[in-house]
Amino acid sequence: MAKKEPTITAEELDRRFDDGEDITEFLNLDQAFRPNLEQRRVNLDLPNWMIASLDQEAKRVGVTRQSIMKIWMSERIKAESGPRE
Repeated sequence: MAKKEPTITAEELDRRFDDGEDITEFLNLDQAFRPNLEQRRVNLDLPNWMIASLDQEAKRVGVTRQSIMKIWMSERIKAESGPRE
């Protein structure tokens, strides 16, 4: 016999979410995804000194080289796309 999924009204779900309750039992996460976060591979050639600097900073922060690059690029993109005069 199949397990019966719990049901709840949208209003009750909103209230529980707003109250900080765990609502995952009411969600079907089988096909869930986060829009605009699909990954694409990019090749980037960098000089050795730049890679060494990235590795040093990544080690200091405790993340991978790829992570530090993503963090810095994201910060720069946000700064550049801010309000224009």
